[in-house]
Amino acid sequence: MPLKTPICDFGQTAKSFELKSTNNKIIKLNDVKGINGTLVMFICNHCPYVKAVIKDIVEDCKNLKELDITAVAICSNDTINYPEDSFENMIEFAKKHQFNFPYLFDEAQNVAKSYDAVCTPDFFGYNNNLELQYRGRIRELDNLKPVRAGDSDLFIAMKQIAETTKGPETQIPSAGCGIKWLDN
Repeated sequence: MPLKTPICDFGQTAKSFELKSTNNKIIKLNDVKGINGTLVMFICNHCPYVKAVIKDIVEDCKNLKELDITAVAICSNDTINYPEDSFENMIEFAKKHQFNFPYLFDEAQNVAKSYDAVCTPDFFGYNNNLELQYRGRIRELDNLKPVRAGDSDLFIAMKQIAETTKGPETQIPSAGCGIKWLDN
């Protein structure tokens, strides 16, 4: 049974971060802040839910760039018990899927905790003031197959945020595998 994201906490401010990207650069929140919005995504390499929508994620992020919305993806999974999510494998995953956004490694899991991320994929859509306006799915899945009927929920919501600074009142939660937390 997949985990589902909680209801959007409208107006919550994006939490700052400073993480290493798969390009070996240190990326901060302000480095990826978009003119009309910012999308922060928690994903990983091994999750079947992420794999089902990764092409949609890359396509949406490409289209969102045209609206001056930038995106960043963060992997926060325990790499000891889930070696497929290792930094080296993140580099390969980003290349394989031709990521057009930074892919960051949250090895200590502090960023995922600060965002209250719960699953992969987990989408946080912010307006130009870095106020949360979307916490929903990318699109409907039917047996882990994307239902392709028009633009994705994520794209429609982020476009609305770019145009009005407000996200849709009704949002369908994202569903996916729980973040693999380290044993502390």
